[in-house]
Amino acid sequence: MDISDLGALVITRRSGNEPITVGDASVGTLGEFWSWACSDLANNTMRGVLAEYLVATALGAATGTRTEWDTVDIRTPEGWRVEVKSAAYLQSWTQSRLSDISFSIAPASGWDARTGTASADVLRRSDVYVFCLLHHQDKQTLNPLNLDQWTFHVLPTRVLDERCPGQRTIRLSSLGFLSPLKTSFGGLHEAVAACADSIHGS
Repeated sequence: MDISDLGALVITRRSGNEPITVGDASVGTLGEFWSWACSDLANNTMRGVLAEYLVATALGAATGTRTEWDTVDIRTPEGWRVEVKSAAYLQSWTQSRLSDISFSIAPASGWDARTGTASADVLRRSDVYVFCLLHHQDKQTLNPLNLDQWTFHVLPTRVLDERCPGQRTIRLSSLGFLSPLKTSFGGLHEAVAACADSIHGS
């Protein structure tokens, strides 16, 4: 095998209409698979992916496809590197009480999807963190696709590095002491821009 054949796949957006085939016969569609695999938007995994998409959409960075395992979640047209974390009071499973809200902020080693290189340095590689809280607390009307049910807390990464250098998680109450910019979806781009500008001095 020629090693040059093992470069990164070029991933293009799919429509959902692509058939799943065996021989010449279709046994389903990609859209049907998506419906089967991804309809539970309240579970931690899919809610986190949805949160990344919402932030990417607000920042004009939702073209193309999501990159798995990159050193940061979103790279914007302006060059901002954004890390996205999500949490919610309500979960898919049966609960005896609302969930406590905390977010991961752990520094980590990283792999750069653009270069295919790994770094053993343990640090936070983003410019900005966006903490996405699905704040809705009525399970009967929970709808993660309703952006009125979300609140976003935006913070320059340097604040975490200065105030919480080795900390792995942060509770919502403690996050408030760091004075993040709190916004709805409509103000998300402005809030991220303000935090990014505070770093780059523009």
